[in-house]
Amino acid sequence: MKFPSFLAVFSLLQVILLIPGLCARKTDSCGRSVSYPTLGERHSKEYCAMYDICGQRSDGKVLNCPYGSPSVKPDDLFSAKIQSLCPSISGNVCCTEDQFDTLRAQVQQAIPFLVGCPACLRNFLNLFCELSCSPNQSLFINVTSVSEVNGNLTVDGIDFFVSDAFGEGLYDSCKEVKFGTMNTRAIEFIGAGATNFKEWFEFIGQKAPPGFPGSPYAIDFKSTVPDLSGMRLMNVSTYSCGDTTLGCSCGDCPSSPQCSNSEPPSPPKKDHCSITIGPVKVRCIDFALAIAYIILVLGLFGWALFHRQREGILESDREPLLKSIDEDEANLSNMQYDENLALEGRGVASQLKNEAQLSIIQGYMSRFYRSYGIWVARNPTLVLFSSLAVVIVLCFGLIRIEVETRPEKLWVGHGSRAAEEKQFFDSHLAPFYRIEQLILATLPDKTQGKSPSIVSDDNIQLLFEIQEKVDGLRAIYSGLNVSLTDICLKPLGQDCATQSILQYFKMDRENFENYGGVTHAEYCFQHYTSSETCLSAFEAPLDPSTALGGFSGINYSEASAFVVTYPVNNAIDEAGNGNGKAVAWEKAFIQLVKEELLPLVQSRNLSLSFSSESSIEEELKRESTADIITIVVSYLVMFAYISITLGDAPRLSTVYISSKVLLGLSGVVLVMLSVLGSVGLFSAFGVKSTLIIMEVIPFLVLAVGVDNMCILVHAVKRQPLELPLEERISNAMVEVGPSITLASLSEILAFAVGGFTPMPACRVFSLFAAVAVLLDFLLQVTAFVSLIVFDCLRAEDNRIDCFPCIKIPSSTEEPGEALDSRGPELLSRYMQEIHAPFLGLWAVKVVVIAIFVAFSLASIALSTRVEPGLEQQIVLPRDSYLQGYFTNISEYLRIGPPLYFVVKDYNYSLESRDTNKLCSINQCDSNSLLNEISRASLVPESSFIAKPAASWLDDFLVWLSPEAFGCCRKFTNGSYCPPDDQPPCCSPDGGSCGLGGVCKDCTTCFRHADLVNDRPSTEQFREKLPWFLNALPSADCAKGGHGAYTSSVDLNGYENGVIKASEFRTYHTPVNRQGDYVNALRAAREFSSRVSDSLKMQIFPYSVFYIFFEQYLDIWRIALTNIAIALGAIFIVCLVITSSLWISAIIVLVLVMIVVDLMGVMAILGIQLNAISVVNLIMSIGIAVEFCVHIANAFLVSNGNRDQRMKEALSTIGASVFSGITLTKLVGVVVLFFSRSELFVVYYFQMYLALVLVGFLHGLVFLPVVLSLMGPPARNIA
Repeated sequence: MKFPSFLAVFSLLQVILLIPGLCARKTDSCGRSVSYPTLGERHSKEYCAMYDICGQRSDGKVLNCPYGSPSVKPDDLFSAKIQSLCPSISGNVCCTEDQFDTLRAQVQQAIPFLVGCPACLRNFLNLFCELSCSPNQSLFINVTSVSEVNGNLTVDGIDFFVSDAFGEGLYDSCKEVKFGTMNTRAIEFIGAGATNFKEWFEFIGQKAPPGFPGSPYAIDFKSTVPDLSGMRLMNVSTYSCGDTTLGCSCGDCPSSPQCSNSEPPSPPKKDHCSITIGPVKVRCIDFALAIAYIILVLGLFGWALFHRQREGILESDREPLLKSIDEDEANLSNMQYDENLALEGRGVASQLKNEAQLSIIQGYMSRFYRSYGIWVARNPTLVLFSSLAVVIVLCFGLIRIEVETRPEKLWVGHGSRAAEEKQFFDSHLAPFYRIEQLILATLPDKTQGKSPSIVSDDNIQLLFEIQEKVDGLRAIYSGLNVSLTDICLKPLGQDCATQSILQYFKMDRENFENYGGVTHAEYCFQHYTSSETCLSAFEAPLDPSTALGGFSGINYSEASAFVVTYPVNNAIDEAGNGNGKAVAWEKAFIQLVKEELLPLVQSRNLSLSFSSESSIEEELKRESTADIITIVVSYLVMFAYISITLGDAPRLSTVYISSKVLLGLSGVVLVMLSVLGSVGLFSAFGVKSTLIIMEVIPFLVLAVGVDNMCILVHAVKRQPLELPLEERISNAMVEVGPSITLASLSEILAFAVGGFTPMPACRVFSLFAAVAVLLDFLLQVTAFVSLIVFDCLRAEDNRIDCFPCIKIPSSTEEPGEALDSRGPELLSRYMQEIHAPFLGLWAVKVVVIAIFVAFSLASIALSTRVEPGLEQQIVLPRDSYLQGYFTNISEYLRIGPPLYFVVKDYNYSLESRDTNKLCSINQCDSNSLLNEISRASLVPESSFIAKPAASWLDDFLVWLSPEAFGCCRKFTNGSYCPPDDQPPCCSPDGGSCGLGGVCKDCTTCFRHADLVNDRPSTEQFREKLPWFLNALPSADCAKGGHGAYTSSVDLNGYENGVIKASEFRTYHTPVNRQGDYVNALRAAREFSSRVSDSLKMQIFPYSVFYIFFEQYLDIWRIALTNIAIALGAIFIVCLVITSSLWISAIIVLVLVMIVVDLMGVMAILGIQLNAISVVNLIMSIGIAVEFCVHIANAFLVSNGNRDQRMKEALSTIGASVFSGITLTKLVGVVVLFFSRSELFVVYYFQMYLALVLVGFLHGLVFLPVVLSLMGPPARNIA
């Protein structure tokens, strides 16, 4: 980050030294205050109240003589010098030439703060010009007390009679003047944040103790004169900041007439459309959906009644053959034949229907699967080993596997705008620094619940103890010791820019007592900008809001937390390396905190949270291994369930034969091979894997693959055992092959659509999953079918499951009789005898439609409440130390992330207007970038901009200004001359400075005549900009750019008149919630876009968090687009395979309802919309297909009326859908509840559990009802 530069300005207290004084006489001060005789005082025109110098204090501050004398006429040269600084004074004066030179030298400390607003500067100078040199000084100055110093009387206190009109005019012209380097108002530095002129005058008039900055004597500002005193108020005319001749910029003078048309943007209206119904206020969308629900349900019921009556009329007109088939099926369903005959009859009927009623594509698929099933049954060994060989070859790609763990590579899309802007910022300016942070906080009071203040002597001493341990920390990198001073950010000098309250004591424990302990800290909270003793060790003011937390307003003493931040240089290169030393130190830092600092702090009844730049990456790595046991348990549970569900109804005498443990285990192995093959394929092409792939994809593929395994095995089990094995396999493949293919293709397409998601981790995850599901499908219809063949042969040969080499001797039963004695499964009987007839009741259909439509409409309303984002705590392990850190960040921090407005291709030539389009001092455009930023900061609730921007351009123009005569100076040879308080003008050891030294002949860089409308020429700009950026700030010139703006300007190629990149720094308001981050980014981009269009310049905002939150700006568009593409792809697949527009539309309708309901559940559970949930929603479409397509396909190929076909579909395939799809997924998902990762619990347990339940209800309840009401008619036999 571009760190706020040193502003070592002794407050206006010191500027008061301007009051006549000269370091000419070297005398010791031993002053004692004495009463000043008032007799014989003279208050009249052309008379002085105090003149010349009579001594100096022990700290070197000079003191005026208290003797009145007539004013003196200066010579022409002296008069010209006075006019240059004090144009309101002409004729005689009340100061000597030496006094005036001292005045001029001292005011240069304040001029850089105010020169950007000429009206304010002129009023400010007039105040001290009148005090010091006015010929009528005695009319408004009255010496009230004197001190004796070495035998001489000196002024110790005065009354200064100033009119309220002048005071108000002065304050009003200066109150909004900005000091860009510190992103604050100048009044904070030269007036201690005064809120009116009386407070400002009170601050100015305080007498400073020896050694402290400020006035050497007391000044009592008064607004009324004593009666009969002959005195009057000083009432020099003041200039308004909107004055046309001395006008200020809109940023410094919002009330200026030229700025009146540029009102700050009004806060956005958050009022949503709502309707009031009695005492209830309802959102318009909720009301509209309620009305739509009523109309839709009434219309649907009316249509269903009409359609039912019409269907009854047409029932008698059906073709005889169709009626005959319906009667046969009804008789078959009611007759109590032997089970083998029933199964055989059903198989024959199914064969007849398939030959007669399938679409062209289904006919081709059926013929293919019939031939393919026979071929696999005859050649199981060839099919098994050839299919495994292909997958194993793909697995060899694992040799090149690489795992990506860098957060910016996982969560930021390639080519994203934020990524491009970050790359531009890092390459042209400087990478954002690394942050190591400690948050030390008090614990809430158990009775009141409020945390007490942490600002105490004991706690500050504890902080010193912590700091000593951090300073003593050494890490090893490449055999070298690395300390904090080796890697920390050092904007000025050799001291780290640590943001800590200890900076008020120069990071030195010895200064704690010397400065006054906690009292000094509290003093610095209010005077950090104006007191020299409050400057940090790195010579810059430290804003207490950056080092304290948990306070309200500016009540820093109430702070309940110390926030210690260690900025570390970021030396990142294109490959993401270059920070080896920093990373090594960060690891040692975290270890130190855990092992030493945390117990130390907790022993003092305080809390400590902490983080380093590499903490998130390290914790994500740890998370990858945190849930291995959970994943393994999930697989074991699913494997156990598969083994049970694939087997026949257990009979103690044949369980060792009828069980299918080995078959289930083989299916799991195939799943793992499909995952490894997918990873190997992508790794071979150089695509990096992610840790989540290895954890989640096997689970998803297993959950998806098990469905097809169960359906295949159940289809084979439904075939009559009297048929040869080849025909049973062939018939089973014909029966379920098309629906398996349809479901698998839909799943693959839905997973592949996730590849359009911009987040790399989710995109790679989706593509890996799509290929894994494809390989799993191919292995199921090849290797797994072969394994079914082997398992059937094993069972028929009475060989033991898991130990097929062991054969059980044949019993008195015929071979296979034990298997043939199986009866109808309980679940199948439930579907046929209870579930299907129940859904066939008219009242049940009405209730089902009403409930499901109501929940879908409610989910639409709820989905509008789903917020974009991904809470950082969810991504991390539950026991991560970062959990508490992120919580404390939201609770305690009172300042937001830095915000940079980056300007590209700034043309600084005199012919261009770009300078005035950017700056905010006088003569700048009212709608300039910096003025617009200043206006936006007035409405932080909508702009998310906390402060006006720090402007290198404003400070550079002020630094160049002839008025800032202590800043831009040159030697007689034309080289740069620093201010008088810097070497070589001042000796480094703190010796004498100023007049008479090597810098005595230095002159200002420019006179007004050298500039064009106070703007430098192109050549002047080009020459002096490097001077400014290398100039150290000091008391004599606080505008030096070194430190504050060292990295704010890209000087590469600037000689051509164009600066490729420069930045203007401000801050966001505190952002705590994910929505705050997203809204802050959106507001900044909208602001930049508007200003860019207005100024015709390229401007973009940049903050370190933008790269991670950009995706959420259009996450809804991405989600809806990808969902639409997935649904469209599935619709096309269904249409092609089934050749039924009707059934395809119904399937898509149900899928839409499932997705909408899932989004409603997300709103209820508080699950946010992000790339993970978007991918989950897209994949849920593919998984939900399993719940729908098998039922729909069975309905499509059935005969009879809609009710009969619905019941037959449920009787045929319903049990497989429930046991093979619903229960399998449910078993696997429930185990994830015990995951240590909140990410797994929220985005995989909660979302997939909701998907399983919603999909089950829609697939086995809602879809059958819809099909019975409005399903496509049966296809007539040709």
